[in-house]
Amino acid sequence: PLIAGESLEDAIEAERELLEPVRAEADVVIDSTELNVHQLRDRIRAAFAQPDADVGMQVVIRSFGYKHGLPLDADLVFDLRFLPNPHWVDELRPLTGNDAPVRDYVLEQAEAGRFLDKVTDLLEYLIPAYQKEGKAHLSIAVGCTGGRHRSVVIAHALAERLEELGTSAIVTHRDVER
Repeated sequence: PLIAGESLEDAIEAERELLEPVRAEADVVIDSTELNVHQLRDRIRAAFAQPDADVGMQVVIRSFGYKHGLPLDADLVFDLRFLPNPHWVDELRPLTGNDAPVRDYVLEQAEAGRFLDKVTDLLEYLIPAYQKEGKAHLSIAVGCTGGRHRSVVIAHALAERLEELGTSAIVTHRDVER
């Protein structure tokens, strides 16, 4: 941000000068010059984490509608448009995946159960692998056409499956009210 026509080296030096009073007050200074991201993480944890702190992964499952665009921050994206769409059932159209009739309709589809089984197996493998690499946050996006029915149901069902495996997940719905 300080570059403003100067060279990068000059901008870095100006930033160092501005931050010197903050550094002088610091209890801990970590020189990250020669550290890779894993080494930096380990140094930060050693300096600041509670010895018995659980450093588990934060998992967020976000439902969305493809017609509103992909979530840009998703690590994994799953497309649910292969499932029958409740939008085409007149009595379900005004409801959302948070309503029991829509949930029942979606989960009664054999394909929904198979999808949940396969994705649960995949996540049971991936989450520990990501944790081993030091990843602390995993964003999973599940999408359908509008983001109101199928993706909402599956986001909740997937979170329940992860809970059964001992991994808690936060569920959010980007497009359910659109």
